[in-house]
Amino acid sequence: MRIFGLLGLVAALVIVGLLAKQQLGATRASVPAPPPPAASTGADAPPATVRDQSRQIQQQYKEALDAAMKAQPRDVPDDAR
Repeated sequence: MRIFGLLGLVAALVIVGLLAKQQLGATRASVPAPPPPAASTGADAPPATVRDQSRQIQQQYKEALDAAMKAQPRDVPDDAR
């Protein structure tokens, strides 16, 4: 009796594994490959590497932070003090 339970459990695991593999294969096949980077040198051109993207994001963050620090402080209401 235990053998039938064990065989049923193994069969269920095999079926679930096959279905999961099939679903993962379907999602991988439907995602298109990214286009190759354009060879343009304009200012609006996206960075070619992850390192360049990281540097660009850091520069944008620094510029935004500098602009925020130069802005005039907001007035704080008396009841918030």
